[in-house]
Parts: sequence; structure tokens; C-alpha cells
Amino acid sequence: MDVSLTLWVLTILGLCALIAADFFIGGRKPHEVSLKEAGVWTVVWVALAGLFGLGLLVFGGGQPAGEFFAGFVTEKSLSVDNLFVFVLIMAKFAVPPVYQQRVLMVGVLIALVLRAVFIGAGAAIIANFSWVFYIFGAFLIWTAWKLIQEARSDEEEEEFEENRFLKMVERRFPSTDRYDGTKLFTVENGKRLMTPMLIVMLAIGTTDVLFALDSIPAIFGLTQDPYIVFTANAFALMGLRQLYFLIGGLLKKLVHLSYGLSVILGFIGVKLVLHALHENGVGVPEISIPVSLGVICAVLVVTTITSLRASAKQERAEAAGGAAGRPTAGPDGDDAVETEKDREGVRA
Repeated sequence: MDVSLTLWVLTILGLCALIAADFFIGGRKPHEVSLKEAGVWTVVWVALAGLFGLGLLVFGGGQPAGEFFAGFVTEKSLSVDNLFVFVLIMAKFAVPPVYQQRVLMVGVLIALVLRAVFIGAGAAIIANFSWVFYIFGAFLIWTAWKLIQEARSDEEEEEFEENRFLKMVERRFPSTDRYDGTKLFTVENGKRLMTPMLIVMLAIGTTDVLFALDSIPAIFGLTQDPYIVFTANAFALMGLRQLYFLIGGLLKKLVHLSYGLSVILGFIGVKLVLHALHENGVGVPEISIPVSLGVICAVLVVTTITSLRASAKQERAEAAGGAAGRPTAGPDGDDAVETEKDREGVRA
């Protein structure tokens, strides 16, 4: 897709306008985000992404539109995995609920800027070195296998460990553990100190870089158009703040999400390897965008359904176990259930 500099500028200005509208309408005043507010804004961002995709269909044709929707769905599904870490970060820094939406807004903006750098670098590498598709494909297949191993492991990550960048910032800049509204710096005893608000924003933004290491190669496996890669990432990330509050309580129920994401990453990895072989003259079939979009959506639907069923089954089993462990009250209110040990003591 041939994208002019003018269209790039207009697109970036349009995205900035949407971000500004999101801030002034829903994020300017610190408050606890309700499920209704989160749901409305989530629908708005998904609808805006849909309208953008339809615009690509009208002005660019079916190929760019299909690549955008496949990339958007992939990035959106991978971004849900980010939310697990965001929950840990919020707990680590004890962010008050009233400030969480501000933290996420700025953190996501930092992540978007960093991803733009990754996208630019990835596009330049792909344009000059076609063999990089082998590396991207192998990396995604390895990441998929690693996700499966982590999903099958009984160990769960319960704490967030600060990265080197955050540790360096905390060492070089004096900080305080006290929040001062949404201020990034505060004054205590005549000293200017960095507040936890700034630290947690940097934590959200820089941690997303780790997720970009697999999400960027994944979307380049669906399209090599930098414009589509950037816009798909932008629309997927900009609704992440509202999605955090909408499905925050549902995250623990998505017990099979890692399996679904591993299938998607592995599938795209194979697609990249086939594409690289095809580019080198090897007669192998390529996976089309409609097939890719269908596989990705099907995996997400199946993963969600099986996750919810497994969670519901586990909750019923825990409820039944709890009920079985409680003693039954007798007519006079005393416990009428005796243990085997009690009965043996009576007989003795």
C-alpha cells in the first residue's frame, strides 16, 4: 500500500486528536472507572478501529483492510496478556484505584511511542534483509513453545520484578513512597522527590517493550506494510486502558489464554517461514490473510469458551468441596456429624 507523507501526518494527527478526546472526556479528572464507563469506551475504540478498517477497504482495497483487521485482532489478543502484568504492577506499587486510569493512560502512551520505534526499525530491517523472516518465524515458534511450557507449569508469577531501567531511575533520582495526587514530583522537607506515580507509569510503558518483542514480529508476519502495522498497534493499545477495567475480574477466568496465544504465535511463525521460503524461490504454499484472520478468530473464540467452562467447573468443584467439609447441624443446633476419630474414641 502506497502511503504518502501527507497521509502519515494526517493519521498521526487524527490519533493524537482521539487520544486527547479520550483524556479530556474520560481521563482528565481522577476517578474510579466503572464497568459501564469502561464498556462504553471499549466499544468506542473497537468501533473506531472498525471504521478505520472500512476506510482502508474503500480507499485501499481488500488486501490492506484484511491485513489491518488480522493485525488488530492479533495485537488486541496479545495485549490482553499484558493486562496480567499490569495487575501485578498496580499491586506492587499500591496504586489507589482513583489514580489507576491516569497511570494506564500515560503508560500506554509511552508504550505506543516505544512500539513506533520498534516498528520503524523492523520495517527497515525487513526492507533490506529478507532472511530476517526466518529469524522472526523461528522466534515466534520458540515463544509459542515457551508459552505452552509456562501454561503447563504449576508455578505462577505473583510479584512484579522491576527491570533494570526502573532500578536505575530509582537509584539516580530521590523518590518517596507517598502519592501526591497525580503529581509526578513532590516536595518533602524542602527536597524535590519523584512520586510513585511517575515510577509506575514508567513501569507500565517500559514493561510493554518485552511484549513488543513477540507482538511486533507477529504482526509483521501478517503484513509488511509499516502503515498498517503502526495503525493496528495504535488502535489495539489505545483501548487497553478501558479493557483493563472491563475484564480485570475476568482475567483469572481466562485459564487457557496462554494456550490460545501460543497457537496464534506458532501459526504466524510457520506463516513467516513459508513466506521466507516462497521469497527464496522454494515452491511452498503461502497462507492467505483471510485464512490467517479465520484461524486467529477461531482460536480466540475456542480459547475463551474453554477457559470459561474450565473456570466454572473449578468453581463448582470448590463450592461442592466446601459444602462437604462443613458439619451438618442437628435439631438442637449442635453439630450432628461426627468424625471417624470421634466415634472410635466413644467406643473405646
